[in-house]
Formats: sequence, structure tokens, C-alpha cells
Amino acid sequence: MNEHDLTETLQARVLEAIALRRPLRILGSGSKDFYGRCTKGQALDIGDHSGVLTYEPSELVITARAGTPLNQIETLLTQHGQMLPFEPPHFGPNATLGGCVATGLSGPRRPWAGAVRDAVLGVKLLNGKGEVLRFGGQVMKNVAGYDLSRLMAGSLGTLGILLEISIKVLPRPAQEITLRQELDAETAQQKLIAWSRLPLPISASLHHAGQLHVRLSGTIEGIQAACDQIGGDRLDGNGIWDDIREQRLDFFTDEPLWRLALPATARIALTGDCLSEWGGALRWLHTGQPAARIRAAAATAGGHATLFRGHDGGGEVFQPLPPALLKLHQRMKQALDPHGIFNPGRLYATL
Repeated sequence: MNEHDLTETLQARVLEAIALRRPLRILGSGSKDFYGRCTKGQALDIGDHSGVLTYEPSELVITARAGTPLNQIETLLTQHGQMLPFEPPHFGPNATLGGCVATGLSGPRRPWAGAVRDAVLGVKLLNGKGEVLRFGGQVMKNVAGYDLSRLMAGSLGTLGILLEISIKVLPRPAQEITLRQELDAETAQQKLIAWSRLPLPISASLHHAGQLHVRLSGTIEGIQAACDQIGGDRLDGNGIWDDIREQRLDFFTDEPLWRLALPATARIALTGDCLSEWGGALRWLHTGQPAARIRAAAATAGGHATLFRGHDGGGEVFQPLPPALLKLHQRMKQALDPHGIFNPGRLYATL
């Protein structure tokens, strides 16, 4: 609805910031402010820039302003038997669509249904020159090739202010159940690798403290056949997946908390308490080992490590970039935010 369209107001604020060379700190609901480095600047609240603009269930796409609450979008999709495929974490009751895309964080379904960036079809963006730009579209055929809209996923607001976002949605499965087995980490990983080679309707996995949980999503007949093949105790309800997505399990209360994205088959020589998701491709780790050693181990294994929680916001949070890749990031920042006013230093100190 038009009363929630703050495009002109936000554009005026950006032009003023450019004239004064004053950095801006982009705010949504604040549910993910802990993620990334601290950034200084005048607060620019986009939470009121909200509202669902178009939703065509038959086209499997929804377009909404960036400040639209995720709860509102997910409720609307549920009414039509659909869902956001990447199962985004909220980390707060007022989490917004813009914050979801800007952080680029995906939930338990990510390896089987795609990441946030895979679902972004198009965006309307306010850049660091005060220009309103559109990238991508509202259908898949419009987002082939070099697509700047997907660069917004995970950029933490450093490239511009998201105004509108078009997202691909998927039908909800007819049934979902969870199976549990008592397995050590190595055996659990071997089973997950073996199952990944079979046509099984797995949509989430979790291993911690000697227990493997696997979620199956699909038709009733397909799930029953998979249950017979996988085995284990069948659990009532799927609450554990909401708890893992929102980090409500006791495991997540300890800090520091490292997030390691790795090849599913990778082995790393790091001690500590580990909880794994995504078939072993996402590992949450509590350890007292030095940051340099953790990042080196992740890089050697072909992945990267993020200090997700328990940092002071001033040091390195994300895996340091190789010089060539850092230069590419800097060039993109210069192209979209030449005056460096958007969330300076949120990703890296030099961006």
C-alpha cells in the first residue's frame, strides 16, 4: 500500500548524507545486528518501508518492500500452501524481508532447496548516488546471466538500500516427518553421504551429541518408503527444525560460536563441541583455539569460517579475502556506493 512507500524519503536522506559525507547505518528490525562487524553512522530506519506489492501463487513469486515482516510473508504463503524455500532464520519477532536478504542466511532446507540468493529474482535498489535502480525481474527468464540482484544477498547493506525484493517461492510438501538415530559423528556422516546418492526426500539433517536427526519432506507414499530405507525412531512434530533455525537449542547459548561452511565430506583437525547441519556442509563450533588456526583449517578444507557470535564487532568476523577477491569487492563498492556511506566496515574494515 502506498502509505508504506518511503522511497522518496529514503532517497532524500541518502542525498543529504552524500552532500554531508555522512555515513549511514541501515536498520530494519535489529534482529540480526549482532551479525558482522560494527558500523558507525547515522541510523537510517527502513522498517516502515513495508507491504506486499504482488503475490501470484500460480506464478510462485512474491514481491514485497524490504521492511515487510517475514512473519507476514510466511503467513500469507502458508494460506496458499507455499513457503520460502530457503527457510530463513528470524532471530527476532519483527525480522524483515530486507534483513533476510541482506544477511543471506538460510535455514535447514538450504542444501536441498537452495540459498537466499538462489530465490532472489529481482530487486529495487537505492544506490550510493541517490539513484533508484532495478535489477532482475519477477520471473526466472529475466535473471539469467550477470545478475546484480543476487549480489545483494549477504552484502549486509554495504552496496545499497533494498527497497523491493521479488522472491521465488515453492509449494509446501504434503507431509514432513523427522527420524532420529543414535550414531557417532563419523558414522552419521557416512550414512548422510550414502543417502545423498539415493532418491530420498531428505530436506534437513542435524547431528550433535551422538544423535542424528533427518527430516523427510514429500508425498506420504514417498516418505513411508524413505522411512523403511533409512530407519530410526519417528518423532512427533517438527519443532526441532524451528529450534535449530532460530538457534534456540542450549548449544547456541555458549560463545564464541563459529560458523564453518565446508564441503560435506571435509575433515578438519579442530577440537571443541560441534553441531553439524546441511549433511555436514555447515558446522557450528565452540572452541578455544585461535581464530587464525580455525580459519586456516577451514580454508585448507575448501571452506571458510565466520565468527558468528561472541565477537566485539571490531576485529575480523568473516574469512579474510585473497587480495584479488578483495579488490573485486572494492570495485563493486565503488561502483554502487562511491562515497562509502552505506554500512562502512560492516563486512570488512576496508569496505
